[in-house]
Amino acid sequence: MKFSLKKNSRLITAISLLIVLIFISARGADNPLKGFLLRIESPFLKTFRIFSGGAEGFFHFLGSIGELKSENEKLLQKNRELLAKNALLKDIESENKLLRQELGLLPRKNYDLEASFVIAQDPQGLGNYLLIDKGDKNGLKAGMPVIISNGILAGKITEVFPTNAKVALISDKNSAVNAEIEDSGAKGIARGVYGLGLMMDMISQSEVVKEGDTVITSGLGGDMPRGLYVGKIKEAGQSADKLFQQASIISPVDFSSLRVVFVVKGF
Repeated sequence: MKFSLKKNSRLITAISLLIVLIFISARGADNPLKGFLLRIESPFLKTFRIFSGGAEGFFHFLGSIGELKSENEKLLQKNRELLAKNALLKDIESENKLLRQELGLLPRKNYDLEASFVIAQDPQGLGNYLLIDKGDKNGLKAGMPVIISNGILAGKITEVFPTNAKVALISDKNSAVNAEIEDSGAKGIARGVYGLGLMMDMISQSEVVKEGDTVITSGLGGDMPRGLYVGKIKEAGQSADKLFQQASIISPVDFSSLRVVFVVKGF
């Protein structure tokens, strides 16, 4: 009897609650009490909707979570791939633009040139050498001069690999190039100074050397074309043995920032 009364009491309460909800719905969505009750019921209604299908609904819900997670991971991976591809395209566009600019400044009628991109530099930062993305397969050989825009000498190839080549810069302490002072015709040797700069020595004492004079390659020895720009005289003085003159040279090239160079394959 007690059990029956308790059960009937619950039924009456549920019916009463249902009548109240119907009454509230009839009043419209702007009823404050309805809004309050809906906020309270919302979590329970969602849970009821998920589990109303029984075990099947429950496992479908878990499967949906797994599918969403997998889909999200795929979207993240795709996004990363697109970002990488976009960065690569921008870099290629930048390189092509730079290459066009450099080609527009080169004396292409005078030389057979191979355009190359710098892919590595002297890790010690001394300006000794570069590694470029062209090599034996492109017809490059050791000893070939390397220039940048306007025919400015950058260095010379010292080692060649199938698809790469090593370029010793003129700022390398082991570099030596037959040079000439364009203004006076004075001959000498342009050398690197421990990666810190350039100097021209072996200049005859009878020659007049002035600050601001232009230094070019002389072409003597036949390993390099005449007229490549080396730099300008900064300061002239005497060699240690007083037998020759020597002078420091200012190169217009920032060797640490080179991105594009051109190998002179023929001249």
